[in-house]
Amino acid sequence: MDEVNPTLQPIGHSSQREPGRCAVQTDAAPTPVGPYSQGIAVLGPLIFTAGQVGLDPKTGKLTGEDIVSQTRQALLNLQAVLAAGGTNLSNVVKTTVFLADMKDFAAMNEVYQEFFSTDPAPARSCVQVARLPLDALVEIEAVAWYP
Repeated sequence: MDEVNPTLQPIGHSSQREPGRCAVQTDAAPTPVGPYSQGIAVLGPLIFTAGQVGLDPKTGKLTGEDIVSQTRQALLNLQAVLAAGGTNLSNVVKTTVFLADMKDFAAMNEVYQEFFSTDPAPARSCVQVARLPLDALVEIEAVAWYP
């Protein structure tokens, strides 16, 4: 790969001029250390979701007191929002994960990888925050495109 110019690898489309998403990869930035891409270039309409926590939509309560159950429910909620918007997780180009405690990163990442197993995985940022709504352990937001 070129050190100065990143490469774009079209995903599902033969031309970069058509709506779609392309992986952005360059040796001038670190190789991803997890299930995410350095960047995703998108041509076409987008949907931006609100952050989703691990609330059960039927009970209005957090699904559990552990990071695994809350991450799984947050991603199921995200999946539902995307479906209502006419797209799905395979079209997500960027996520932001907010953790109450960075010590939960590995466990969150295990569940996250179950939901984002496409290649390339979405670009992702993950930060620790002081507090989340309802004292949730994790919140996840996404940007997806319409194929």
